[in-house]
Amino acid sequence: MKHWAVVIVVVIVGCSSLVWGQGIEDIVFYDTFESGDTSGWWAPARVGKTGQTTCYDAAGTVIDCAGTGQDGDLQPGVAWPEPRFVDNSDDGTVTDMLTGLVWLKDASCADLAGTDSNGLADWTTALTASAALADGTCGLSDSSVAGDWRLPSRFELESLLDLEYFYPALSNAAGTAQWTEGDSFAGVQSDNYWSSASYVLYPSSAWRVGLYDGSVHSGDKTNTHYVWPVRGGQ
Repeated sequence: MKHWAVVIVVVIVGCSSLVWGQGIEDIVFYDTFESGDTSGWWAPARVGKTGQTTCYDAAGTVIDCAGTGQDGDLQPGVAWPEPRFVDNSDDGTVTDMLTGLVWLKDASCADLAGTDSNGLADWTTALTASAALADGTCGLSDSSVAGDWRLPSRFELESLLDLEYFYPALSNAAGTAQWTEGDSFAGVQSDNYWSSASYVLYPSSAWRVGLYDGSVHSGDKTNTHYVWPVRGGQ
């Protein structure tokens, strides 16, 4: 498998700058950007598609998408690469080719420090267990060390979702159908996964993402949910 290095070159000319990204599909370009002026601005963090291609009426009946203005009709956002997910030579990791994030292949590893026999943990344990993950645990042979991995943010977890599906709301490696065991993740649970983000309205809770239907909601930090470590993207 080829591994591409990413090189960023920035050239500043007066109030303008040009940014080239090598080894990525698109070139990120900034030019003539000044305060309050967005002409020539191309933000690098663009929103991906949700994956939803089916449309429904108010009663929940499947209808023709054409002209509805629904997500399944317009399908706005960055198109998913094919494949969407790449198994990294059986080293226990999977790369999301849309975001560049590297995920633990085992999405419910019970060997994470402090988790129970099913891979569940409270929020504080989820944070520390993710940070302690390293080569030799959970099927990893990637030479990672403690501190390389972390609990994903809410938005990072949401980026995995494919809203065309439920139980789970996740696509296969190609991004063309629903996930099945081993393609390319293993042990994905149609249940709640912890994010690293606290719920600021009630800080004793944290955000969690439901892989059963793609829902996002908060839960008390003493509850136990699944833990899916990630690295990169920082």
